[in-house]
Formats: sequence, C-alpha cells, structure tokens
Amino acid sequence: MTLEPGIVNTRLFGVPREVLFEAFSDPDQLVHWWGPKGFTNVFHEFDLRPGGSWRFVMHGPDGAEFQIEKEFIEVARPERIVLRHLDAKHGFRMTMTFADEPGGTRLTWHMLFEDPEENTRLREFISEANEQNFDRLAAWLTKKARP
Repeated sequence: MTLEPGIVNTRLFGVPREVLFEAFSDPDQLVHWWGPKGFTNVFHEFDLRPGGSWRFVMHGPDGAEFQIEKEFIEVARPERIVLRHLDAKHGFRMTMTFADEPGGTRLTWHMLFEDPEENTRLREFISEANEQNFDRLAAWLTKKARP
C-alpha cells in the first residue's frame, strides 16, 4: 500500500503487536499516554469501530483546553486504525499501522491534512509532538510491564 505524502512518524516498540494495539484500543491505557509531553486528557467517548467517535478534552501544560473529536474510519485489529480528526481549521486523516518486526512491533503514524499547505507548515511541529507521544507510549509500556 502506498500512502500519500504527509507527516510520518515511526518507531519500533519492543512488545508484541497485540500489546501495542491494546495500548491504543483500551481507553483506560490510552488516557495515560496520549498527547505530547505535559498534556493530560479527559475522555468522554471512545467507540473504536468504523463510524465510531472519539471525543475528549486535551489539557495543555499551560492550562489551555482543546475540545477534540475524531471519527474512526477503519479498524483492523491488530494491524491498522484509520481515523479522521474533525476540525474545520486543522482537519486530517491519520493512519496507524502496527507491523510485526524482529524485536517487536513497528508503529507508524501517517497524518495527511486536508489542506496540503498544513502538511508543510505544521510538519516540524507535528513530528516533534508525535515523537513526544511515542516517548510517553514507551514509558507507559515499560510501566505496565513492571510487576
């Protein structure tokens, strides 16, 4: 499958694909690591199925609040999740793939903004935020693995 140009972040996590997929698909886990460094979330709805909604408030470290709504387009457990970020100013489609590799699972996030100029303008900012998100996920997986 060839993906259109966009913003791509990828990382190998040293856990089985099912464990990594569950860290996203279980909102009780997801709430602990979703978002860049310093952000917290309050989830109001998380319906992981095609056509399902994900609604939450993301709280920034500076006290800012962001009302966020996403719609799940595709869910192929444990290989792929596609969602649409519903925002008139910053709408995008995000494809998450979970691929088995030696040593663990490769998670790839591909984000494609509806406005092509947004892909270019926000690339550096979004890439850094996504890496912070991956760092938080890695820390969550380590914490979860401890007895």
